[in-house]
Amino acid sequence: MKKKDIKQPAVNIKNKRASFDFEFIDTYTAGIVLTGTEIKSIRQGKASLVDTFCYFNRGELWVKNMFINQYMEGSYNNHVERRERKLLLNKKELRNLEGDIKSPGYTVVPVRVFINEKGLAKMVVALAKGKKEYDKRQSLKEKEDKREMARMFKH
Repeated sequence: MKKKDIKQPAVNIKNKRASFDFEFIDTYTAGIVLTGTEIKSIRQGKASLVDTFCYFNRGELWVKNMFINQYMEGSYNNHVERRERKLLLNKKELRNLEGDIKSPGYTVVPVRVFINEKGLAKMVVALAKGKKEYDKRQSLKEKEDKREMARMFKH
């Protein structure tokens, strides 16, 4: 049986809080530099993007505070759960992002982690602007209205 014949379960780890706290301007799909036990844990869905953020260091984009649970079968060479991980984008995208976040109020936020069709872990990051308190209340109101409409049409 070839490697591509094996059906991998769909991995889709989302940062739900990010869409509530931020308004997304633009999104990018970046590769993640991982160790062997980290990718195995991600394939099992044992990762979290809660309280995760991105920052630039010497022209490179890094993700900090991303939690990847230790791999159960990993022995002495298991990974550190919350280490900083490098994100891979092309130079043009990195320059654009770095220039955009110099404006006040803009930041780079991890949105979701998934496994692509080649079996590689990818992270969707977004150039985002923080929402004000009244924007958050508006988002909650819209969400509640959608739920109410769905309930009305169900019955």
